[in-house]
Amino acid sequence: MTDNPFQISHWKLAHGRSLELGARGVLMAIINVTPDSFSDGGRYMQAEAAVAAALRAVEEGAAILDIGGESTRPDAEPVSAEEEQARILPVIAALARQSDAIISVDTYRAETARLAVRAGAHIVNDVHGLQREPAIAGVAAETGAGLCIMHTGRDRQKLADVIEDQCRFLERSLEIAADAGISRERIVLDPGFGFAKDTEENLQLMARFGDLHRFGLPILVGTSRKRFIGAVTGRDAQARDVGTAATTALLRAAGAAIFRVHDVAINRDALMIADAMLAEQISRRDMEP
Repeated sequence: MTDNPFQISHWKLAHGRSLELGARGVLMAIINVTPDSFSDGGRYMQAEAAVAAALRAVEEGAAILDIGGESTRPDAEPVSAEEEQARILPVIAALARQSDAIISVDTYRAETARLAVRAGAHIVNDVHGLQREPAIAGVAAETGAGLCIMHTGRDRQKLADVIEDQCRFLERSLEIAADAGISRERIVLDPGFGFAKDTEENLQLMARFGDLHRFGLPILVGTSRKRFIGAVTGRDAQARDVGTAATTALLRAAGAAIFRVHDVAINRDALMIADAMLAEQISRRDMEP
C-alpha cells in the first residue's frame, strides 16, 4: 500500500468484481430503504421505488449503490435484523439482476451482510467499524466482499484530538479485519463525518484530511447533507446539496477516493472539476525536470 492517494489501485470485491480507485473520484449513491432517515426517510420504502431510484443514480454517474435498511441518524429507532433484511434483500436481488453497478450493503449485522452478499452485494459497509458485531469481519473474509470500515464516536469516550481518535479507533478495526484474514486490498476507510462529531470536529477532519493517508488505504467520505454543512451554510437538510458538492471537490483534492452522496448529478460535476484540476497538476509535475 502507499500513502499516495492518487496512485491507481484496485479494490477487490465479492463475486469476482473489482473497482479502480485513485485516478478519478468514484460516486456511491445512498439508497435508504427506511421510513426515518434524516433527509430522505420514506421516499424509497417500497422496493420498486428504491430500485428505480438506484437505477436513476447509475444513469447520473454512480458506480456504487449503497443499500441500507436501518437509519443511522442520531436517536433513530432501531429495527430488528429480520425487518432490516426484509427491506433490503429484495432491492439488492433486483439490482443484481437489472444492473451491472456495484452494490454495497449498509449494515453492521453479520447475518444481514451474509444474506446481502448472497443476494448479490459486492461490498459490506459497516458504520461501526467491525466493533459492534466483529463476526461481520468473518463474513467479509468468507465471501470475499469489499469492506468499508467507518470511524464512529458514538457510545464511547473519544480522544480530544480528532486525528488521534481516528487512529485509535481505526487501528483497532484493522486488527479485527486482519485477525479475520481480510487482505488490505479489500479495505477502504471512512472517517465517519457527522457520527458523534460536532461542526468544529468535522471541519478539523476536512482541514487535516491528509493525515488519514498514513494508513495507506483508500478513503471513502460521507458528508452528504450532514448537519455541519447546515451549520456553516444555514441550510436545511434538503437544501445542502451545493454545500455537499463543495466538500466533495475539496476532499477529492485532499485525496478522498469515494464519495457517498444523495444527489449524484451535482456531485458528479464537482468531481469532474476537481479531477480535471488534479490531472493538470499531475501533468505539470511530470513535465518538471
